[in-house]
Amino acid sequence: MALIGIIGGSGLASLEGLAVSGQKIRKTPYGPHSGILTFGKFVNQEVVFLPRHGNPHVIPPHKINYRANVWALNEVGADRILAINAVGGITGNMRPGRIVIPDQIIDYTWGRGHTFFEDGLNDVVHVDFSRPYSEPLRQTIIDTGAGLEMDLVKTATYGATQGPRLETASEILRMEKDGCDLVGMTGMPEAALAREIGVEYASICMVVNWAAGKCDDEITMEVIDQNLQECTAVVRKLLSHILNSL
Repeated sequence: MALIGIIGGSGLASLEGLAVSGQKIRKTPYGPHSGILTFGKFVNQEVVFLPRHGNPHVIPPHKINYRANVWALNEVGADRILAINAVGGITGNMRPGRIVIPDQIIDYTWGRGHTFFEDGLNDVVHVDFSRPYSEPLRQTIIDTGAGLEMDLVKTATYGATQGPRLETASEILRMEKDGCDLVGMTGMPEAALAREIGVEYASICMVVNWAAGKCDDEITMEVIDQNLQECTAVVRKLLSHILNSL
């Protein structure tokens, strides 16, 4: 049976309902991964779960060892990764509470270990990243949501920023002009690393706040946490049915 990797973001440091069969820590060429790899069955599908920010939630976005995380999941046999990301909404359709399946990404991050292809190479390696997410995996998510009568947003551009601070209103305006619908801090280099290592990858984004300048209210952790709880409940249901489909 295929092994599906699930990377849990903010609000999903553990996978409720997982019938745990074992846990591992893998040594990687890139250092330690974010947290213990937890194996088990989730609605009859073999999965391996990894909390992106650790458990407890203590690793900030710019300090996450993305290379170690993706390498470890691939090393234990995961050939597909479902990534859960908490994001801010930029464009009008991306209101808090929406679940969005992005199809494009723009990288504004810097200084992160972002490639497997930099040392000990016989040749320089370039990978096609025109479509950064696996379309078959995206379509499975979208079709599953439709079957559950969920109002998923099927396309969007994710803008990945450095963090950990939130953005200024002017930065968000620039991102909107660039074509971004969402803003988050963990979408890259995770997606690119999955492409480099040959793992299918798709993201399920939970919109937990309006981006800076998109509403009159201050962005507070209280509001974010409230929206996280509501979105996480929806995502857990969606995940259970996606894994049934896979």
